[in-house]
Amino acid sequence: MIAIIDYGAGNLHSVKNALDFLGEPCVVTGIGDEILAADKIILPGVGAFGDAMSCMRKSGLVETVRTAAKSGKPFLGICLGLHLLFEESEESEGVKGLGIFEGKAVRIPGHGLKIPHMGWNSIRSVKDSRILCGLGSDPYVYFVHSYYIQPGNKSIVSAVTEYGGELDIAVEMDNIFALQFHPEKSGCTGMRILKNFTML
Repeated sequence: MIAIIDYGAGNLHSVKNALDFLGEPCVVTGIGDEILAADKIILPGVGAFGDAMSCMRKSGLVETVRTAAKSGKPFLGICLGLHLLFEESEESEGVKGLGIFEGKAVRIPGHGLKIPHMGWNSIRSVKDSRILCGLGSDPYVYFVHSYYIQPGNKSIVSAVTEYGGELDIAVEMDNIFALQFHPEKSGCTGMRILKNFTML
């Protein structure tokens, strides 16, 4: 069973619909015991960093999510769910993230490009990845974001994209995977990524 964490600020139904399409048993839940009992965990997210952390605190799930991420079970963060795994974000100064990874989210410089970075863009793997394998050459995925991660440890970065410069957009370390883009909105490529995750 896959637990999709409901902390009051996530894009839950599109992720569940994608897993339903793949025939993968899943549940949307904000109950700590159910999250920790699941075989795999997904942390989705939309909206602002500070609002999401506030919702997580009010839901009493901060320590549950930290425990789930450190449990050794496959754990996937999506979009804002990637940012929340870091220490902080320029989007919400003074708000602490989950601190699973060192580093922060910063605003995309843009250099004359439209912000947010919205729509389809190609990604490039920068190390062997268990969930970004089998995507073919020059895979395209769907983005909606104004901030991107700057990890303290670059060795966790698994993929990048080009948008006014090279942006780190995926990380992978041990049991933890996280993506800036939305696999559930990324067609066949996204379905392959989610399928790879379910097979871990």
